[in-house]
This record gives sequence, C-alpha cells and structure tokens, in this order.
Amino acid sequence: MSLIERRVLLQNYKRRLNMKKTTKTSSAKTTGRQATVKSLTITAIFIALTYVFTAMVNIRLPIAANGGLIHLGNIPLFIGAILFGKKTGFLAGGIGMGLFDLLSGWTIWAPCTFITVGLMGFVVGLIAERHRSFRWYTLAIVLACAIKIVGYFIADIIIYHSAVVALNSIPGNLIQVCVAAVIVLAVITRLEIAARKVGLIHDDAEKNICIG
Repeated sequence: MSLIERRVLLQNYKRRLNMKKTTKTSSAKTTGRQATVKSLTITAIFIALTYVFTAMVNIRLPIAANGGLIHLGNIPLFIGAILFGKKTGFLAGGIGMGLFDLLSGWTIWAPCTFITVGLMGFVVGLIAERHRSFRWYTLAIVLACAIKIVGYFIADIIIYHSAVVALNSIPGNLIQVCVAAVIVLAVITRLEIAARKVGLIHDDAEKNICIG
C-alpha cells in the first residue's frame, strides 16, 4: 500500500470518527432538551393543579380575625414534590398558591405563601429524591406541616401584630395538611409505579418503592 493510499485511509478514518462524535453530541443535546421540556411541562402542570385545587375548595373558618383557609392545594403540591423532586415542589407550591393569593383577595399573604409553601414543596421533594419509601414520604409531609404552621404563625404576627390571632390560624393549617396527607399517602405508591411505567420518572431503585 502506497503512502498516498495510507493517508487517504487515515483521513477517511478520522472523518468517520468525527462524524460519530458529532452524532453522539447532537443526540446528547437533543436528549437534554427533551428532558428540560418534559421537566418544564410537568412543573407547569403541577403549578396549575395546585392553583386549581386551592381555588376549588376554599372554606374560610370563622376563627378570629383572619379566619384561616381550608383548601386542597396541598394534594397536588405533595404529589408533584414526591414524584418529580424539589424544583417542581418549590415552584408548584410557591407559584401555584401564591398566584391564588394574588387573584383571590389574599394579596397581603402572597409573599408569605411563596416562601412558606415553596419551602414546603422543596423539603418534601428533597427528602423524596433521597429516600424512596412510604415512611420517608410521611416524615416529609410532617416536616412540611411544621413549616406551614411556623411560616404562617410568623406572618400572622407580622400582619396582625397579635400572637392570639396567629395561634387561631393553626387549626386551619393543620386540617389542610392532614387532609392532604391522608389522600396523598393513600395513593402515592400507585402513582409512583404508574409514573415509572409510562416513563415520566426514571430510577434504578424501584426496589425502594416500598411501605417500610
């Protein structure tokens, strides 16, 4: 084989190698874009669901000045956080419920809601990302309940300048989270398995989806 033929073969080999690298890079970029679009779509859906569930059942308790509000917005919030993680949880809670406050005459509460409920979703999602089990989901929701009570207690004191009013807001917040906890924990394992089957979430630790 002549020197020229060798050079041609080497050039062809390099060209094929570069084509393979380009194809792999393009494929990786496409996959990354698809994952980003899917994540944004899922998060947007849970933001909308949190808003709708908050507005759908809206019962004001006749307790003291602020009354306290009972709604079902925590259900999609917890489900989104457990299934899709802390980012979805934070945005669904902060934006979904914050938007309800802005559009429903509770405007003064919007900053507190964004921070408090966003933090609730973040904590639940963070724990669920690290520990895929019913026991940890329960603990995550308990912590979210504590965050809600403390967050709105502080907000009540700031807004109403009264610890008594702040204490009177606790029953409504407890009822909200307890109702959501019962519903979410009753269905979350089935929802998680279903989400895996249709490819919405991917995890090698399927064995961790358990009751213990």
